[in-house]
Amino acid sequence: MGLKKRSKVSAEFSMSSLTDIIFLLLIFFMLTSSLVSPNALNLKLPGSSKSKITSTSDIDDVRITRGGEFRLNGGKETAASLERKLSSLARSKRGEVSITISPASGTPVESVVTVMDIAMRYNINGILATELK
Repeated sequence: MGLKKRSKVSAEFSMSSLTDIIFLLLIFFMLTSSLVSPNALNLKLPGSSKSKITSTSDIDDVRITRGGEFRLNGGKETAASLERKLSSLARSKRGEVSITISPASGTPVESVVTVMDIAMRYNINGILATELK
């Protein structure tokens, strides 16, 4: 009987299936990255415009202390009451509402972002006024 045993093991590896998987993953990540929108603040940068100029008496002031306390035009507020007052202000004026956000030096960033988030939610123009050192 002329049966031969094949005892040789091939040590070769086919790279074609691996490259196919890598290209499919690349296409998947390229498509999904364009669908994901970053969670960032929509900042309005200064520029020139021909719109009417708002006088400083029309601008309300939101001050933030180092402890994270909010003060709207001098009155002490919590985050919830500040949001209520700013929303009623935005509804009553029905137009361009502007506030200045004045944090003290050393104020937690979360407090500033809270006020900026409220302003963005109610379409209020927020002017961040910081001290220069």
